[in-house]
Amino acid sequence: MASAEKFNRDLADMARGMQGERSTNGAMAVAVEAARDVITGCEIAAVSIVTRTGIETPVLTHPHARDIDEWQYELSEGPCLEALQNHEVVNSNDLATDARWPRWGPRVAADLGMRSMLSHRLFSSTDTLGALNLYGTAPSAFTTQDIHNVTALAAHIGVALASAQENAHLVVALDTRTIIGQASGMLVERFDLSPEQAFAVLARISQTQNMKLNAVAEHLVRTRKLPTPPDA
Repeated sequence: MASAEKFNRDLADMARGMQGERSTNGAMAVAVEAARDVITGCEIAAVSIVTRTGIETPVLTHPHARDIDEWQYELSEGPCLEALQNHEVVNSNDLATDARWPRWGPRVAADLGMRSMLSHRLFSSTDTLGALNLYGTAPSAFTTQDIHNVTALAAHIGVALASAQENAHLVVALDTRTIIGQASGMLVERFDLSPEQAFAVLARISQTQNMKLNAVAEHLVRTRKLPTPPDA
């Protein structure tokens, strides 16, 4: 088991490493590698993220983690789902015999050799963002101290994940604004319109053709033509 001093140093290094990443997946990749390194019993680490369409596992230290998570979603049982829906921390000392997940646990133990699992919810002050999932090949791989350490890890990862997602949304918003500005500028120049009139043209086409405004703008910038109705 790592000393408290070493764990704190590793935690600080992880926080700085995540801050240096520009993308959400880049920050989470730093996190899962750090989790595997600093939690003694951890053989595989992954982060599952809640999206608008469900749950995804975009970053992992081994391909088995994706199989493990996909089986949870397929069977609707498992510690990651439990952590996301009911309990902040979920620990299993032996997946082969854990009665909470009678179909998922034995399958993971038999097919992939994972016997222990520790899942910690990742959240911000307002939202559940995902879960940090750790797996070990030995029964009872995670000690009480490991669980305390994972709580500290998860707090840092949750903050980094919330920040990375917010930055990603800002970048998308800025890109959308830029493409709409370019399209409006083309209409201003081509038809001698005011900026307000050009934007109104884009908005009207968006409404009449049931297209998103940024899609209308992107079409104009890319093709140099306004989109026409399908039956035109």
